[in-house]
Amino acid sequence: MKKIVIFGASGHAGSYLSIYAKSFFEHLGTGPYEIIASGRRQTNVFDKYGIRYCSADITKPETLSVLPTDNICAVMLLAAEIPIYMSAYDPQKYLSSIYGTYNVLEYCRKVNADRILFPTTCYDVFEYPSGTVIHPDTPRNFKYTGDHAVYVISKNTAIELIEHYHQEYGIKEFIFRMPTIYSYSTNHYYYPNGVKTLRPIYKMIRQAAAGEPLELWGDPNYAKDMLHVYDMGQMFCKAVLADREKGIYNCGTGIPVTLQEELDAIIQVFSPADNRSKIIYRPEKPSGGAVLMDVQNAKDELGYEPKYPVRLLFADFKKEMRLKRFVELHGE
Repeated sequence: MKKIVIFGASGHAGSYLSIYAKSFFEHLGTGPYEIIASGRRQTNVFDKYGIRYCSADITKPETLSVLPTDNICAVMLLAAEIPIYMSAYDPQKYLSSIYGTYNVLEYCRKVNADRILFPTTCYDVFEYPSGTVIHPDTPRNFKYTGDHAVYVISKNTAIELIEHYHQEYGIKEFIFRMPTIYSYSTNHYYYPNGVKTLRPIYKMIRQAAAGEPLELWGDPNYAKDMLHVYDMGQMFCKAVLADREKGIYNCGTGIPVTLQEELDAIIQVFSPADNRSKIIYRPEKPSGGAVLMDVQNAKDELGYEPKYPVRLLFADFKKEMRLKRFVELHGE
């Protein structure tokens, strides 16, 4: 049986990716695949989905001995330190993640894994003007100052390590540039500048559910790519099957979503039918920065087709809010 190891499976995106991959390969009909989820936490949450879970810390190579060593067709390396979830700035954690990447690559080499899939950050191109269409081969353009600088540098360094293992040992490599990934979390908070803050998306959902007005900051036609975690999962799973030596892809939909469309969808999905939220326009407020992702090569080379437009994305949020299936991993 072919095996797919997912590092970082106890994280927000990794947990959803694990159950998506299980379903994807079960319905493929081309032969058996086993998903092995791995993360630092001790948990039984994956048992109910029939997914084997191995607790391992990629920064401690001795812990990887619990992982399988035969028929590894793909390794997905999602384990990472994410700036918005850091309660205090600690750049050393980013540097540790480089060592973690090295340990995973060594695992790939020793078990003869066919390929590695690795997500990088869209902050590597965030200095382009807002609204710039980012292509897979767009040159890096990022700030060397601020609390995201070492994070981006660590991701870029990890990619260079992966390229080395590709050229030296023939491990196929697939790199994915990631925007914000939309997946419901039972934990609604993050830590901008180290301050615990309710994430804006959950604030708007709460307001809409209560029929309260929503504020739209800046230009209503300002657009961004809104990527559902299962569309990300589709791209990753199809890369497992791709008959290619390497690839660099933007994870996204390629369909810009305006602020107006986003708030309209939130109201349609969450507001009571008899008490729809109103939108208050605040053009004097900043609307933030974002990039638009060109995903054409993922469509051409992987057969990727996004399935979650913005309204369906929020409908899935609402379903997951009822299920709360990863509360054990992510807290409340």
